[in-house]
Amino acid sequence: MVGIDLSAFASRDVFLDYDYEEVTFRWDHRTGTVFRRFYGAAESEQPVPSDNRLYNDAVLYGREISREQYEKGFDRQ
Repeated sequence: MVGIDLSAFASRDVFLDYDYEEVTFRWDHRTGTVFRRFYGAAESEQPVPSDNRLYNDAVLYGREISREQYEKGFDRQ
């Protein structure tokens, strides 16, 4: 299945990987805030607007990952 089950966004935090652009996202469902981390920059989480193009591409074409994978980050290969 491509994309993310959108019902998940209403009930829990969602962690996304979009390897095409080497970026991960975290959706905080309590605050409605999206956070972005580029590969190799695990400590530099930045908030982005929910209409951010990369974020929406990740929702459509990325994959869901675990909290642990998000927190660990991905190294550029």
